[in-house]
Amino acid sequence: MNEPQMAINGLALTRAEAMTVRVAIEEFALSLTCDGLGDDEHGKAMTAAYIAAIDRLRQRMQLPV
Repeated sequence: MNEPQMAINGLALTRAEAMTVRVAIEEFALSLTCDGLGDDEHGKAMTAAYIAAIDRLRQRMQLPV
């Protein structure tokens, strides 16, 4: 898989660093999908907000949403 080009504070990430960020994001998404952040309204709202942000990141990285 080709890794997306990423930069942090203007510094380009290496392929391995970009892969690490991508995998961390996907693991977080999996955790949110499986466990969420609580059953109360705040936890549900936070889970939805994080998943929405992850979907936007996936679009920017040109990954399936």
